[in-house]
Amino acid sequence: MDNKNQTVFTEIILLGFTGDRTINILLFILFSVIYSVTVFGNGLIIGIILHNHHLHTPMFYFLCLLSVFDLSYSSTAVPRLLSDLFSSQRAISALACVLQIYVILLLEGCECLLLAIMSYDRYVAICRPLRYHVLMRWSICYKLTAVIFISSFLMCIFPSIFMRITICHNRINHFMCEVLAVVKLACGDISANELVIFSISFVTLLLPFLLIIISYVCILWTVLKIRSAGRSKAFSTCSSHLAVVGLYFGTVMLMYFGPSSQYSTDQEKYSSIFYVIVSPMLNPLIYGLNNKEVKDTIRKLLTTRTPD
Repeated sequence: MDNKNQTVFTEIILLGFTGDRTINILLFILFSVIYSVTVFGNGLIIGIILHNHHLHTPMFYFLCLLSVFDLSYSSTAVPRLLSDLFSSQRAISALACVLQIYVILLLEGCECLLLAIMSYDRYVAICRPLRYHVLMRWSICYKLTAVIFISSFLMCIFPSIFMRITICHNRINHFMCEVLAVVKLACGDISANELVIFSISFVTLLLPFLLIIISYVCILWTVLKIRSAGRSKAFSTCSSHLAVVGLYFGTVMLMYFGPSSQYSTDQEKYSSIFYVIVSPMLNPLIYGLNNKEVKDTIRKLLTTRTPD
């Protein structure tokens, strides 16, 4: 490769969505509402679980952790997106861009593994109820939390550190530094980088998803053998988790499985909206609306603050 006239870029330009001011104002209102709901919803879930001692169980511990991940996920990209909607120069430093990529990759891996562990928690609760307090004791939960962070770092961050690309231009058709979009800035052949991305996607997405499928096949087999009275309760317990799994894994797999060159940057950009912005907003709504304990705690908090 000829590097004689190679330019060293210290900034990356994020093109965002459009240069039309009216559309940007509407997008600002839309994303501000979504982000406000995300912060309030996830903050409420975290606060409710911490406040109610009856919710200090492994299931709600992992739900609280999911809300922390969703809140961090959204906060990594949305505040900057909102400021860029009114900025004529949407530049981000190369260092900040790399940090954003690493944080998003880390949180992606953590959330995938956490959703798999949450499905295992439901499997133990429904299929091995007599051994639940042994298999899901707090020491195990804390070790699983450590496994989530360590495994995510080793599977997502560590391989990406060795990805070396020579950037030929610095304009990304995206609202954030997303790895597939940044790779397209590279000069020449990017097939090796695509192979690394595909390998990371396979390990962090497909394997946890297969574990979730296996867990719920076992759960379904067990539920079908119990009486109808307990069957509806068991299904309602798992329905919210399945909805979150379908929403998150569906959009992320759509974008990451396959060489990045086969996707338009517009497709990547709009897919990112769902798993970075929309999914963190919907998760607390899905769990809050479907979980009786959460709704009862909210009702008690509201009634205790209502004057006589």
